[in-house]
Amino acid sequence: MRYQSMGELKKSLEGVVDINGKVGVVDQEKLRGQAIDRLVFNGVFHENAEIKQAARDIVRQSAKTLGIRPASILPLYEARGRGDCGGFTVPAINIRGLTYDMARAVFRAALRNRVGAAIFEIARSEIGYTYQRPAEYAHAVMAAAIKEGFAGPLFIQGDHFQASAKSFAKNRQGEVQALKELIKEAIEAEFFNIDIDSSTLVDLSKPTVRAQQQDNCEVAAELTAFLRPLEPKGVSISVGGEIGEVGKKNSTVEELEAFMEGYREELDKRDKRSKGISKISVQTGTTHGGVPLPDGTIARVKLDFDTLGRLSQVAREKYGLAGAVQHGASTLPEEAFDHFPRRECAEIHLATGFQNMLYDDPGFPGEAKKEIYEYLRKECAAEKQEGETDEQFIYKTRKKGFGALKEKFWSLPEEFRREIGGKLEERFEFLFKKLNVVNTVSLVREKVPLD
Repeated sequence: MRYQSMGELKKSLEGVVDINGKVGVVDQEKLRGQAIDRLVFNGVFHENAEIKQAARDIVRQSAKTLGIRPASILPLYEARGRGDCGGFTVPAINIRGLTYDMARAVFRAALRNRVGAAIFEIARSEIGYTYQRPAEYAHAVMAAAIKEGFAGPLFIQGDHFQASAKSFAKNRQGEVQALKELIKEAIEAEFFNIDIDSSTLVDLSKPTVRAQQQDNCEVAAELTAFLRPLEPKGVSISVGGEIGEVGKKNSTVEELEAFMEGYREELDKRDKRSKGISKISVQTGTTHGGVPLPDGTIARVKLDFDTLGRLSQVAREKYGLAGAVQHGASTLPEEAFDHFPRRECAEIHLATGFQNMLYDDPGFPGEAKKEIYEYLRKECAAEKQEGETDEQFIYKTRKKGFGALKEKFWSLPEEFRREIGGKLEERFEFLFKKLNVVNTVSLVREKVPLD
């Protein structure tokens, strides 16, 4: 499947894509066939940097020719903050592995249900352990959009661009600079939605809520001011902030108000004209990935929907934000998802549940799974905690198989990838309906113009 040379790449695209000068799509149906499959694979795995970059450039430019435009969801969120729309919760979908196939499943479900309000995202930590830099992630998602015939605003998001509290304590400037470099890299890859997460810097030992949030306010403001001059012409990036670290204590209205007042004050010091955040992530009782029990099943959680609704209301009515954002939700029971749009939760982040569907599917090839799990037992042995069962250890670490063994996932039998793709598509459709984003294409096109 790898191109043997640039000459072969060009020859394979004759009559499909015109790459002499400005890229133009000659035959969309042929492009959506084996051509796009081969381009996306080479843009991820080819060892030759020239061929890899050429494949990525062709996919990106072909996508734009076909009306697929990376966009900021900010205009929609500003409209929600004004009260012009509501009653839905935007799903932000983290894709850790099998990215092309999983993104295709999202697009199929979205197209069938006329879903315009959906986000593709990847977190700072996921970029690390899945070996997916922003340009690669955007490449795979745009290729999936071409494959499935999607057109319109495409929302790609940097999730949890998170400050490490340990690194920050040792070298504040160095950790902030690392985040700036990641933000710059993401924007260059056309991530026009960035979630800044400096909630890890909240210090609950300080005497007042404002003092507890101060480092969070300063870093969030500094990064917001940093990214605004990097925006392409005509794009205003949607920026998210966070007040409560996921998995820790539940957030309060007092914390939300303390953060917003401190954040705006710090942002005004840097640039009074700069747009602030469009949404605020809060903690209401979830943990990323859920809590694995000794047998490997996931403990049920009690999510505080009253707190979520109250925080979302204050965020909208007092600060003009789209509302609150819920993290760590993909492993919640099915009956929980109706509550998010009812409480006017602006956005919900979903990740581990899709990973679980892939790994736990009875059709997942046994030998491949055995190889992945043996790799984890060897390479991640230091992460196993005292008293932890093998099932708990595997559940917590198997996300790391997606990086080192990436090509093995992409090369799983086509029949299995087709079957799991269908199951994922059904799951995405279920979530789209529960979150009330069905038939949002017209709303998104109205609020997020592409020209």
